[in-house]
Amino acid sequence: RCETCSKEEAKYRCPRCMKYSCSLLCVKKHKLALSCNGVRDKTAFVSVNEFTDLNLLSDYRFLEDVGRTADAAARHCIVHSPATKRLLQCLRNKARVCNIELKTLPVGFTKRRENSTTFNSMENKFYWHLKLVFPHCHAEYTLKRVPDDKTLTDILKPYIDPVESDPVVCQRLKIYTASPQSDVQILMKIENRSRNSVRYNELDASRSLLDNLKGKIIIEYPTLFVVLKTLKNDMVVLGKDGSEPVANSDSESSSISSMEEGEIRDSS
Repeated sequence: RCETCSKEEAKYRCPRCMKYSCSLLCVKKHKLALSCNGVRDKTAFVSVNEFTDLNLLSDYRFLEDVGRTADAAARHCIVHSPATKRLLQCLRNKARVCNIELKTLPVGFTKRRENSTTFNSMENKFYWHLKLVFPHCHAEYTLKRVPDDKTLTDILKPYIDPVESDPVVCQRLKIYTASPQSDVQILMKIENRSRNSVRYNELDASRSLLDNLKGKIIIEYPTLFVVLKTLKNDMVVLGKDGSEPVANSDSESSSISSMEEGEIRDSS
């Protein structure tokens, strides 16, 4: 049966989320409800028991595409532009003054291409490119030119505030707007950790974006995960899982600095 209307026999299966649909209308409805783009995820996990020759061929073609993209990016004229290098170095230096370790990716990476973060020298202020992720509703929103002195509460108001949020967004994030503000938790992934040890930092919604980013590693731009404490999720907050304490910021900063020095030497 169709997993959208549950009435007709299914005729199609989404390559992305594997949902069954009976018609074009139901396909569009499921894409809208789940924020699904319908494109097969080439990096999705496949168990050894289910791995076939088609998966092997797909992986081989995917690696070829990655190689071509990386080669094209390395040859791009912007990579060797002195103005681009100066701009990125200026952003990293300004972030370091604010006790933020800002990492930039090579040209060709999606995050590098879509990042719109700037620094206003006249105002001495960052305007961040910011991504908000609402896991319980499978929703993502991208914000541009967010001033660093804006509090997280004000940033989230157009999305989860019952009064000030946009009606369309409010309906989509109904589970958030119906919950008390004290139940909302804002998390940010800790970078440079192994994949089997993913942890998140809990941010203070009453403080500014700049204050929350201090002492942390940012790869291109911040991504904030908005979750509800009463609902189950797989995000482990550092220091609250009982397995390890919060990392020392001084030692973390020193290790990050050594990494960036190596990066600069490699680029030179």
